[in-house]
Amino acid sequence: MAIRVRYFANLRELVGHSEEELSAENIETIADILRIINQKNKLPDTVLQAINMDYADLNSTVKDGDEVAFFPPVTGG
Repeated sequence: MAIRVRYFANLRELVGHSEEELSAENIETIADILRIINQKNKLPDTVLQAINMDYADLNSTVKDGDEVAFFPPVTGG
């Protein structure tokens, strides 16, 4: 049982890798995943997240086999 976590842009450099797998045990929401990640590497408060390529908020539920992506806010010009 695992959740695949991916990091994009400068977040990849911040955590030192582009992806990892976390045990799905005791993880219910994206907020749970962030708590685990922030124990090692503090992600910016402005980070955006998606579950299976759909934008999601911190209270969104995750389940075994999901892919959760974190990326910085996107700006355009």
